[in-house]
Amino acid sequence: MVAIDEEQNNDKRVQGPARREFLLGSAAAGAGVLFAGQATAGGNSTITQGTVTLTDGTNLNYLEAGSGPPIVLIPGWSQTAAMFVDQLNGLSARHRVIAVDMRGHGDSSKPPWGYRMARLAQDLHEFLGALNLEGVALGGHSLGSSVIWSYWDHFGTDRFTRMIVIDQAPTVVAWPGWSDDQKAVAGTVFTPQSLYDQATALAGPDGVKKTEDLVKNAFFTKSFPAEKLDWVVQQNLKFPRKPAATLLIDHCCQDWRDVIVRIRVPTIVFSGQKSIFNPRSQQWIASQIPNAQVHIFDESEGGSHFMFMENPQKFNKILLDFLG
Repeated sequence: MVAIDEEQNNDKRVQGPARREFLLGSAAAGAGVLFAGQATAGGNSTITQGTVTLTDGTNLNYLEAGSGPPIVLIPGWSQTAAMFVDQLNGLSARHRVIAVDMRGHGDSSKPPWGYRMARLAQDLHEFLGALNLEGVALGGHSLGSSVIWSYWDHFGTDRFTRMIVIDQAPTVVAWPGWSDDQKAVAGTVFTPQSLYDQATALAGPDGVKKTEDLVKNAFFTKSFPAEKLDWVVQQNLKFPRKPAATLLIDHCCQDWRDVIVRIRVPTIVFSGQKSIFNPRSQQWIASQIPNAQVHIFDESEGGSHFMFMENPQKFNKILLDFLG
C-alpha cells in the first residue's frame, strides 16, 4: 500500500517546478556546523567523528551518534555527512545513526580515481564490513540512493534490511524522443547535451560560481535561510570540481529502473513538491516495491530536494514511524 502526503495539486506536479527547468537550461547560465573529533551539535546528541580505510587506501570520514539499530545515511552528489546533523540528533535516541562522506566528498580522501557508481557501492560495502554492521537501514539522499541501488545490484541485501530513498530519480537524463510523460515518470532533469555542458562548466574556471548557482537556485525552497545556503555551498566545495563533474556524468547516465523493480525490502521514499525531480517519479519508485511508502512534502513544509534539512521534524518523525 502506498501512502502519499499532500495528494492534491497533482496537475502542478506533472509539469514540474522552475528549478527542473533551471537544470535543463543551466549550461547557458554562467551557518557553519563544525565537527572536530567530537562535537555536540544542536545541544541534543554527542556526535563523534571516525575514519574507515578502504582496500585502495581511501579514507572515508563518518559522523556517528546514538545507539540501537543502525541507520547509515549517504549524502547526495557533492554533499557531506554534516548535512545530516538534524538526523544525527533527532534519530539517535532510538538508533545508532551514521552519516558517511563518500570518496572525494566532505572530509574523506580525494584520490584521483574511483568516481563512478560501481566504485561507490564497493566503498559502501567495505565501509559496512569495517564497522561490522548488520541489519542496517540504508538511507541515501539523491546520488546516495543511487549508491544504494548499485549496492543492491552488486551485493543484494548483504548487511542491510531496509531502504530509505530520499529524492532520487530512476534516471536523470532523458533519451531523445521521450514524451513529457515519460520524462516525468523517470524524473529526468537533463538532456544528454545539457548534462555534459553542466559538467564542463563545473570542471571549468567558473566551477565555484556554477556550484553556487545550483545550490541557491535549484535545491531549496525560497524560505531556506540565506546563511544556511552559504554553508551548503561551502560543504559542496569540499569536493574538488573536476572529479565532482566526472562523478556527475557517471551518476546521471545510469538507469536504475530494472534494479528498482527487483527491490524486495521494506522501503520508504521521500520527495518534495518543489524538488528538482518530478514527484511522479518518486511515486513510480514506490509503486514498484511491495508495500513501499512515499511521502511528498508540500512547498510550505520545506518540500524541496533537501526536505530533510528544511523540515527535519516531520522527516524524522515519519522515518522513525517507518522504522518502528
